Amino acid sequence: MKVSPLKINVSESAESVSAELISPDEPVALITLAHGAGAGMNHSFMVAVAKALAENAIASLRFNFPFTEQKKKRPDFPAVAHKTIEAALTTAHQLLPNIPVFASGKSFGGRMSSQYLAKEKVEYVKGIIFYGFPLHPAGKPSVDRGDHLKEVKVPMLFLQGTRDALAKVNLIEQVATELKHAKLNWLEGADHSFKAGKQNLIPELAQQTKSWIESVLKK
Repeated sequence: MKVSPLKINVSESAESVSAELISPDEPVALITLAHGAGAGMNHSFMVAVAKALAENAIASLRFNFPFTEQKKKRPDFPAVAHKTIEAALTTAHQLLPNIPVFASGKSFGGRMSSQYLAKEKVEYVKGIIFYGFPLHPAGKPSVDRGDHLKEVKVPMLFLQGTRDALAKVNLIEQVATELKHAKLNWLEGADHSFKAGKQNLIPELAQQTKSWIESVLKK
């Protein structure tokens, strides 16, 4: 396993952001791993997922959004977040040009990634993985945040906890069933942070990610 700290240039007008490539010796895929609104790329969850993915032969490129890099609390506007996603995907493809690329993200990072892919068709991106899609604010159930997903043309994997306050079970099921290329996998008892008592669900997240990626690449 090789760990490589990096800097990604988001745009000429914005500062570069920190990133880290973790790659096993023979990766089957490379995913961009975008963090959520409340924690950066070095949050324990993000690091643990990246390492577990590497143990499952999946390389990952974690990166900060500009607001995190600049130590601001308010998340970037979507336009800035989308530009960051674009830069991360481009960098990933350049780093390992012969390896299939997938987008992914935790909560906000996944939603920003899918919004970008709904607007832009990136030929080398084979799919997207959501580690807890934030369908609605806590206590305000709705499906509006999922509307753009109908414009995403690549396969999608939703990994969702059954106790996720940001995605009621019946609503995320409704959204996923209306999408042609989506798969929804449940983690029983998990909340939005994938905490379920004393269980460590990180290995399961990584294993489900690998199984799904392999199924996509076989088609």
